[in-house]
Amino acid sequence: MTRKLIGGLAAGFAMLAGAAMAQDYPTRQITMIVPFSAGGPTDTVARLVAESMSRDLGQQVIIENVGGAGGTLGAGRVATADPDGYTLLLHHIGMATSATLYRKLAYDTLGDFEYVGLVTEVPMTIVSRKDMEAADLKGLISYVKEHADEVTLANAGIGAASHLCGMMFMSAIDTPLVTVPYKGTGPAMTDLLGGQVDLMCDQTTNTTQQIKGGTIKAYAVTSPERLAIFPDLPTASEAGLDGFTVGIWHGIYSPKGTPAAINVRLSVSLQKALADPNVIARFAELGTTPSSAAEATPAALKEKLETEIARWKPVIEAAGVYAD
Repeated sequence: MTRKLIGGLAAGFAMLAGAAMAQDYPTRQITMIVPFSAGGPTDTVARLVAESMSRDLGQQVIIENVGGAGGTLGAGRVATADPDGYTLLLHHIGMATSATLYRKLAYDTLGDFEYVGLVTEVPMTIVSRKDMEAADLKGLISYVKEHADEVTLANAGIGAASHLCGMMFMSAIDTPLVTVPYKGTGPAMTDLLGGQVDLMCDQTTNTTQQIKGGTIKAYAVTSPERLAIFPDLPTASEAGLDGFTVGIWHGIYSPKGTPAAINVRLSVSLQKALADPNVIARFAELGTTPSSAAEATPAALKEKLETEIARWKPVIEAAGVYAD
C-alpha cells in the first residue's frame, strides 16, 4: 500500500470520526475561556452569549476567566486544548494585536485555532475625570498637547482594549502621553472616577453607566455614527478627529483540528444567541449590537482576524511598545 494511499485513508477516517462526533455533540459541559478578569467588558459579552447558547445546545456553556499577559495566557490554554469542541475562546481585538505586541507568543495566532464566528463590535468612548478642564474634544486635544508631560492616560494593561485605543489616540493627535497601565479595567476605572488619572479610552460596555451617572466626562464615541444610547455625544470625527474610528470586536475560536461540523454547530448556535431578544436588549444597554448572521460564521471571523493583524501591525511597530 503506497504512502499516498495510507495518508488518504487516514484523512478519510479522521473525517468520518469527526462527523460521528459532531452528530452527538455536545454531550457534556462546554468551557468558554475569557482571557480577562471577571466583570470586565469582554466577560460581560461572553456571559450573555454563553447563557443563550447553553439553551440552544442543551448543555451548559460555563465561563472560565484566565487572565494575564494581555489575553495571551487564556488564548494559549485554548491553543493546546483537545480539539473536541468542549474548550472555546472568546477573545476581542487583542487576538489580532497580540500577534505583533508579543514577539514570542507560545502559539501561532493564525495557525493554532479554528473559527466559530464574530460576536459583536463594541465602540469606544474617549472619557476623562469629571472635573477635566476641557469642555469638548478639540479643547481636550489642545489641553493634552500643552500638558503632555503631566496628563495621564489610563489603560487596563498592555494588549487591553483601552491600551489599544489609547495608542491610536496618541498616534492621531501626534502626542505621546504618560500612560498608566493597570491590572484590569476595574482598577483603571476606579482611579479615573477618583481623579487619580486624567483620561481613558474604553469600551461602552465599561463606561456607559458612569457617563450616564455623570461620574466621568465623555468627549466622543469612536464609532462611525452616533450611538442611540448617547444621541448628544458626537463621534470622534464630528468632534475634530477626522476618520478616528476604533471598534473592539469579539470572536469565538476553538483549538486547531476541531471538526468542521462541530464548528458549524457552534456557529449556528452563536447566530441563534445573537438573535435572542434578551441578548439584543442587553447589548443595546451596553452601547453595542450583535454581529449579523453573515458575520457570525467561521469564514467571516477568519477574514476579520487576518485583516486586523495587518491593520494594527504598523501602528504597534511605529509606537515601538512591545509586551515582551
